[in-house]
Amino acid sequence: MVKPAFSHVTQWVFDLDNTLYPPHMRLFDQIEVLMTDYVVQAIGVERAEADRLRSYYWRQYGTTLAGLMAEHDLDPDPYLHAVHQVDMSHLDPDAELADHIRSLPGRRIVYTNGSAPYAERVLEARGLAGLFDAIYGVEHAGYRPKPEKAAFEAIFTQDGIDTEQAAMFEDDPRNLAAPHAMGMRTVHVAPEPHEADHIHHHTDDLTAFLARLR
Repeated sequence: MVKPAFSHVTQWVFDLDNTLYPPHMRLFDQIEVLMTDYVVQAIGVERAEADRLRSYYWRQYGTTLAGLMAEHDLDPDPYLHAVHQVDMSHLDPDAELADHIRSLPGRRIVYTNGSAPYAERVLEARGLAGLFDAIYGVEHAGYRPKPEKAAFEAIFTQDGIDTEQAAMFEDDPRNLAAPHAMGMRTVHVAPEPHEADHIHHHTDDLTAFLARLR
């Protein structure tokens, strides 16, 4: 049974993209296009090279933004604004997911490598607005991205999270390593499982998983 493994949890941390909405809604596809557009303009390379760098920086630094800041001294705020100008009509409200999140005991937060204003728009489109006690973007971690442990520490310190009583839901398995090391219960939310010691649970359906915790 899953529920007993969460009996101690009173603080719930959710990633945003491809976690609080399923990947088939394809919202992040739009962001990737806008990221590539921005790389073309920011550093003056051809589109194919910009797309390669976007992916490389994500793998190497945790986010494309972190790579651009490290290697090109990019100003993060205009970038974050530009790459999150996406069409939210791809997202559908999920009343059942909202009900399960509302039923979780204790404090609930969103922590994304995107920006907090973008996260608020996504939550509104998904019918999840008002369910979380706080929303944190990469800007709240000093633009340090997950999976850096320092990024998690910055957010969890701001929020006063006791990691020994917390759970983390995340689609990128890299971003569960630090929470696991900090004592959190970890849930990988993705179509396919990723076997790793730092992942306690996997689900391809967040709504169904949360239903099992009630």
